[in-house]
Amino acid sequence: MAKISANYEVVFVIDPAQGEEGVAGLVNNFKSLIEQNASDVVVEEWGNRKLAYPIDYKTEGYYVLVTFTSAPEFPRELDRKLRIAEGVMRSLIVCKGE
Repeated sequence: MAKISANYEVVFVIDPAQGEEGVAGLVNNFKSLIEQNASDVVVEEWGNRKLAYPIDYKTEGYYVLVTFTSAPEFPRELDRKLRIAEGVMRSLIVCKGE
């Protein structure tokens, strides 16, 4: 039997060189995208943190954690949008189960 919905967790790192307005805009864009396609959305902004290793010669990033419940098709689309978004350095989506 196919899953109807599952719990997911996504962490993405934004380049702080975007500026405060750019970072806030990206967070709001992805938050609204997730809220439109999922339920039980919880957003935690961890803020600027030192990266474990440099990414494109950058040593800091703005971390955001979002947990949500959605159909299995949505995380694939979210991953695609995170990969092409200007200013997102890294992202990871994990299925936490039902």
